[in-house]
Amino acid sequence: MPSTVIAHIDYDVAKNLLTIKFVSGVVYEYLNVPEEVYNAFKQYREKGVYLNRYIKGRFQFRRIEVKPD
Repeated sequence: MPSTVIAHIDYDVAKNLLTIKFVSGVVYEYLNVPEEVYNAFKQYREKGVYLNRYIKGRFQFRRIEVKPD
């Protein structure tokens, strides 16, 4: 999953919760994301493009405060 902005993505099937960690260390949780959106996101070559086109503005989100290492 090479991306210049996204470090890691994770998905909780039971909660339909998509978690995205950015290379900056900031973490966002996107709520009520269907599993098929997550699966398409995993497969999409340009993660940032997919995020902007199909996730941002379509799903509620919350920013998670992460303590520095």
